[in-house]
Amino acid sequence: MIIFNLSSYNPYILMGIPGLEQFHVWIGIPFCIIYIMAIMGNCILFYLIAVEHSLHEPMFFLSMLAMMDLILSTTTVPKVLSIFWLGVQEITFPGYLTQMFFLHYSTALDSVILMDMAFDRYVAICSPLRYTTILTPKTIIKIVVGLAFRRFCIILPVVFLLTCLPFCRTRIIPDTYREHIGVARHTSADISINIWLGFCVTFMTVISDVILIGVSYTLILCAVFRLPSQDSHQKALCTCGSHVCVILMFYTPASFSILAHHFGHNISHTFHILFANLYIVIPPALNPIVYGVKTKQIRDKVILLFSAKGME
Repeated sequence: MIIFNLSSYNPYILMGIPGLEQFHVWIGIPFCIIYIMAIMGNCILFYLIAVEHSLHEPMFFLSMLAMMDLILSTTTVPKVLSIFWLGVQEITFPGYLTQMFFLHYSTALDSVILMDMAFDRYVAICSPLRYTTILTPKTIIKIVVGLAFRRFCIILPVVFLLTCLPFCRTRIIPDTYREHIGVARHTSADISINIWLGFCVTFMTVISDVILIGVSYTLILCAVFRLPSQDSHQKALCTCGSHVCVILMFYTPASFSILAHHFGHNISHTFHILFANLYIVIPPALNPIVYGVKTKQIRDKVILLFSAKGME
């Protein structure tokens, strides 16, 4: 029987970062600055790709990544700032579930887009003459829609399962947001199913994506080292440079956070929360900078955009 309990009516209290309550106002300043950078950078990136027809096809996956980064950072940071600056600590249970769904869904889509971009680089380097016939616009859209729907079908049961749990423990939460297991631990029932489902979801999303990205880049490196000249090596590797940087920025802190959460029992709870909040906002802020610096097409368009604005 599905239990929709009183959690839907009684709000939770998010306390922020425990032990640093007196510094919340000051901690909110760098969070706000980084969030503004993420919003501006990804909006500029998305705008340039949308208005420049020459960037539509080669930068389609990048525009999707910018959109997901906007959703990922906006899911948590405004609420974090409202806790730090306004003292608005209450959040309803439906609001809690909505935030958790978009947090997990946007993270899963970020991961799958990075995997798609790795496949895109593989086709561009290993089969350059067949690139336009393999990755046609219709094929790319089908891939993105199919994988996004698959991720939706994987994440939604996680949220739905939480509505079946009776929540009767404390509603005061020493955190700024919570992921799936963090929410489930506030129930008095057995959460074994939630734990196993969490592992399955992680494997079907992030871990499988990492494996496929590793396979793609292994094949890319094999193809690159078979090229005849050193210039060809350098040119091929440069096309992957920005993507590799973004992959490392996304997966390295995520891996650290997961390992620290499960095995870092000696790491303070304060550090866990601070690191988790920074992970949500820093990669979305840095991704546009990386692509703007390392991708000539985007760099030229950004310079042209701002120079034209300045001349006006």
